[in-house]
Amino acid sequence: MALRLNVFTVYVALHLSFQLMLDFTSPVAGIISSTGSLTGLLPAYDGLYYSGVRAYFNEDWEKAAELLEKSVATREALFRVRRQCHDDCVAVGQEKLAKLGSEKASVWDLWALDWVQQRAECVRFCLGRAISPAAQLPVSLDIEYEFSTRNPYNFLQVTYYKLGKVQKAASAAHTFFVANPSHLEMRNNIEKYRRMDGVTEDAFQDLEIGAEKHWALYDAALLSEAASDWPQAVGKWKECVSETLRQTEECRVQCEVASQRLPEYRGEDGKEGLFAKAAALSLSLLSCRQSCVTQVATRPGRISAQEDFLPMQLEHLHIAQFKAGGLGGAVQTVHSFLLFYPSDTDSLSNLQLYYETLGGDTETRGTQPLPEIARYVIQSLQEKKLLYFGMENLDFNFIDPDLWSPEEVVPESLRETWRAEKEKLNEKMKQGEKQIEMDDSGFFAGGPVPQVGVTITMDDETLNGTNRVVLDGVLTQKECDTILQLATSAALAGDGYRGRRSPHTPHEKFEGLTVLRAAKLAQDGMVNQSDARLFHEMGERVRTLLHSYFRSPPGLFFSFTHLVCRSAITGDQEGRLDLSHPVHVDNCLLEPETRQCWREPPAFTHRDLSAILYLNEDFDGGELFFTDRDAKTVTARVRPSCGRLVGFSSGPVNPHGVTAVTAGRRCALALWFTKEQLHRDMEREEAEALWRADGKSVTKGEKDEGEASTAPVRSGRSQAAKSSGRGRVTGGRDEL
Repeated sequence: MALRLNVFTVYVALHLSFQLMLDFTSPVAGIISSTGSLTGLLPAYDGLYYSGVRAYFNEDWEKAAELLEKSVATREALFRVRRQCHDDCVAVGQEKLAKLGSEKASVWDLWALDWVQQRAECVRFCLGRAISPAAQLPVSLDIEYEFSTRNPYNFLQVTYYKLGKVQKAASAAHTFFVANPSHLEMRNNIEKYRRMDGVTEDAFQDLEIGAEKHWALYDAALLSEAASDWPQAVGKWKECVSETLRQTEECRVQCEVASQRLPEYRGEDGKEGLFAKAAALSLSLLSCRQSCVTQVATRPGRISAQEDFLPMQLEHLHIAQFKAGGLGGAVQTVHSFLLFYPSDTDSLSNLQLYYETLGGDTETRGTQPLPEIARYVIQSLQEKKLLYFGMENLDFNFIDPDLWSPEEVVPESLRETWRAEKEKLNEKMKQGEKQIEMDDSGFFAGGPVPQVGVTITMDDETLNGTNRVVLDGVLTQKECDTILQLATSAALAGDGYRGRRSPHTPHEKFEGLTVLRAAKLAQDGMVNQSDARLFHEMGERVRTLLHSYFRSPPGLFFSFTHLVCRSAITGDQEGRLDLSHPVHVDNCLLEPETRQCWREPPAFTHRDLSAILYLNEDFDGGELFFTDRDAKTVTARVRPSCGRLVGFSSGPVNPHGVTAVTAGRRCALALWFTKEQLHRDMEREEAEALWRADGKSVTKGEKDEGEASTAPVRSGRSQAAKSSGRGRVTGGRDEL
């Protein structure tokens, strides 16, 4: 038997597998203050969950809440007790270890058996004091999935709401949403809870944060980096590394102590078969321990893990330490990273740079890697060697979760396949990197929606992009009709394009109206004053919604507001292949051939956030669409309708265009916002001054005393500096 030729291999296999076999009937453990069991032992949490769901569908809300709460609490206690029993029993049988190095053959086996049996009996007894017999079997895969997706909180959210416990309902809704960020119905529920009496901001906390603390630290570290607060970034990255290691170790402990399903193995009976079965069990456990890398590196709500999660944190940490002036710490962190990638040229160059910067500091040159990282790598490599040994000799199936695994741990017979799979994975990662667009706008989608009746219809995920959103219910049908009538009576052909009636395509007529013109027309009695004010108020409504949803910095100013209508020219639509508005980016000049976007005039470089609020849908064509930087690959489409608002950051992550309007008239309110007060829309402020003066003709360019100002009135649509630029674009682009 191959396993018996290597004493260390047999030793590890026996240590792990006999513990598993003896602990196979050990229960799903936990300790809670009130279990509801007559014996005082913990009932099975899957049974509590099934009963809670049954009560939910029977609309027995009190019972459903009690049982669902108990199922969640029981499962949480399970992990705590497993950890405690592991810690209590880890030293049991240790006195046998001293004899293993001096014994051979069957005597060695006996000492090994004695050691693992003592430890396994300790764990089984410890768990048995808190667990009922019914809870001693593994739960089904369905139950594991329900809890991993946090579905109990979905049921609890409705249950609490039915019971009038809105604070608890909000907490359950938020906790479910963290792991299900594309669940738009739950997001809209959360916004409703925010507006309910009795619901405080404290309710919107992740009740499962204990198991995901490393992600909170990870995000905090990235925010510190973005703010160039390097000392704080160092602290956050250190905490993140420590918490990642702790979470990984916690997961590995659960693999050791939890109930395990016996692996299928049709081996020989007798002594030879015993070793083979023991190895199969130990390999299953080792594989579970290795899979903890993937589990910890998978963010709630995501399907795929973040590759190289721990090494990547070390890269961030040493850069932050360098920028914060902590060269000694940076050297130690780079040494730690090199344990994963010993020949990484960038890290070796960084290390040399740090040494040169430190000059004659010979003490730093002897710096060793972080001890916890060294232990992690050594332990992981030992496990990988055994698992690859099992693949070669026992037909065991193992998927290595790490990209950094060295070729030396892979048996010669498996290396060719291993290299091919690794190359395939690296190629996939490179493709993924090309597809990821970083948005440096300072906006972060996902904030609250502070208007009753407004719902999120599409978000970043459904729109396949970054900082994009579609909100419905922003306007009523009556409001849409009012502004449509205003456009009919007051919009000018070619407004914003020096009177050119068809600035983008000869097949459509373009009309526009600004807030200032509407205010002046109302002052002259040409349009209703209430209609002009509604036009203005719609813009304020949009700013409030997007400022909150995109978690904008405090200062968000209007750059330009334009009511625009595109009408298909009758009899001139046959065979059309053009667009109503070509693909473009709002604050830079898109160059699809090179995928570059040049932030220079004549582009409106000061624009930071874009929005379009639709007024109607009774036309053909006219869809807004987003593309990749090649201006060809369409990533999302949005069909206009009354009261539908589309918001997105104005930069190169969001190229967009409008399909041809082939029949009818498409009207919408186009808005742009800026974080620079200098570039705010002065025409809008002039209109506001007119209303404040109660109809008196006061312009922004006049002082209170009546003196004429030499500064001309600026408009947000004429901010592009007069420059020849790159010579590729001849005009600005004002509307979506």
